[in-house]
Amino acid sequence: MSRIEREPGPRRLVPVSIALVALCIPSMLRAQQTESKPALASWKDGTAKTAILEFVRQVTDKSGPKYVKPEERVAAFDDDGTIWTEWPRHINQVQMVFARQRVKQLAGSHKDWRYTQPFKAILEDDDKALAVALQDFWNKLDLLRETHGGMTVDEFGETVRNFLANAKHPKYKVPFTQVAYPPMVELIAFLRANDFKVYIVTGGGADFIRELSEGVFGVPRECVIGSTPEYEYKESAQGGYLVRKSNVDVLNENAGKAENLQLHVGRRPILVAGNTDGDLAMMGFAAGGKNLFLNLLIRHDDTEREFAYDDNTAKAVEYARTRGWTMVSMKNDFKTVFSFKEAP
Repeated sequence: MSRIEREPGPRRLVPVSIALVALCIPSMLRAQQTESKPALASWKDGTAKTAILEFVRQVTDKSGPKYVKPEERVAAFDDDGTIWTEWPRHINQVQMVFARQRVKQLAGSHKDWRYTQPFKAILEDDDKALAVALQDFWNKLDLLRETHGGMTVDEFGETVRNFLANAKHPKYKVPFTQVAYPPMVELIAFLRANDFKVYIVTGGGADFIRELSEGVFGVPRECVIGSTPEYEYKESAQGGYLVRKSNVDVLNENAGKAENLQLHVGRRPILVAGNTDGDLAMMGFAAGGKNLFLNLLIRHDDTEREFAYDDNTAKAVEYARTRGWTMVSMKNDFKTVFSFKEAP
């Protein structure tokens, strides 16, 4: 979690017995299962849905051996590729689209960008060159610094809100606020209804996600943990304010996700949802505690309704298979991937 400087117990796993769930779900869950809309209605019946329902039943059953007190019911969700679409990241990921737009807006004051990657590729709309350029960590960092810094926190928030109000997803042609996965939004609501405190733990910018977390995902802005710039406090005649400096202070990726959960929450999660190796530290953090836990690995395997890709997932898949974690197939476990009807 230091500042970025340029230099080279299986017994606690959730059982997935469909028979048990069928017997125990109705009275134990407070997630508003009704005749008209049962719990997790946008999920297909299967191992993943069963695992979730049985897990929540066990940790909320005061008479059961796996009961977890409400204050310890912490859930951590990655965002990109876990609760909304991201692929391909250098083209469709929301903060990348924002950054690309910002580069074009600011280019007049940065003549050198025409010759410097990754800015050159963005200005030339060269997606292939951009994909190559962003394989360099420092190019990614430079793009983040130049497009997300140099303004007050309030100015940045207003810039993000304006972007979200006007930008549309490059593929689906709908506002980014509409490309969340309904099953995952529904899962977040289900957990909150059962006294879980849900956190979005993103490798992206925390201040960016805070501008949409409550409206899109039902997660309060104070429950967003992510990458952050260096802040500088300043004063005016009217009072104090914070400036987002260009330097990145905390890059919330990999082990940093677990470390920042401890820093900001002070508790282990008991449910973690992610989609890449970058989420393994959070999942390991959950697995290392004394409480029953559930790790959900989202698998992008639906070519018809979204994308099929497994970038940076090899270790996560291996861990899920060998440690009994739950893999969620978008193709087989989601009744719906998006709430909108895709344009032809």
